[in-house]
Amino acid sequence: MVVREKDNPSLYASVLEKNLFRQYDLLLNCIEIGLEKGIEAFDKYTLWSLNAAAVANLAQFGGRYRQEPIYVSNHRPPHFKEVPDEMDRFFAVVHENWSIGNDPMVLPAYALWRLNWIHPFVEGNGRTARAACYYLICLKAGAILPGKKIVPERIRENRDPYYAALQAADRNWEQGDFDVSELSAYLGKLLQDQLSDS
Repeated sequence: MVVREKDNPSLYASVLEKNLFRQYDLLLNCIEIGLEKGIEAFDKYTLWSLNAAAVANLAQFGGRYRQEPIYVSNHRPPHFKEVPDEMDRFFAVVHENWSIGNDPMVLPAYALWRLNWIHPFVEGNGRTARAACYYLICLKAGAILPGKKIVPERIRENRDPYYAALQAADRNWEQGDFDVSELSAYLGKLLQDQLSDS
C-alpha cells in the first residue's frame, strides 16, 4: 500500500514525517552496532534498512537498489545496471580510507555526496544519504553525539547550502578531481551547532 503525494498531500506529508522518526530510531540502533563492531558494519544491508524505513508506504521498492533509470534535476545518475558496482566501490572507499586523513568530516561528506550522486534507490536517496552521513560522523567520533537536533535535521531545515556544497563536489568530480571540502566544512559547522545545542 502506497500513498501518493499528488493524491493526498497532507497524508503523504504525515507518513513522510513519521517515517523520518522511525528511520532515526533505526539509525541509532545501527550506530550502536557500528560502534561495537567497527566500520565493517556499515554495509549495503544497513543502507537498505535505512532506506526501507524512510520510504515505507511511500514507495513500493524501498530497501532495494533501483532497477530503472532516474533523473534528478540536471544530474543524470549512473545507469541502474551500474548501481551495484558503484555501491561496492562506494563502500570500498569508506572502508579502505577509514583510518586515513586528519579531517573527520571527509568520509561523512563523501558518503553524503556520493550516495546522492549514485542515487541507488527509487525514492528516499537524500534521506538515506543524510542518515549514512550521520552514522559515519558518530562512528568517527566514537559515540552517539548529543544535541537536540542532529545534523540530518539541520540539513533539512536549510537546504540551500547543502545543495550548493553537493553541486561543488559534482563540479570537482566532472573536472576529474575528488574534492568534498565545501561539504566537509558545511557538515563541521552543522555538527558544532548540534553539539552546542545539547
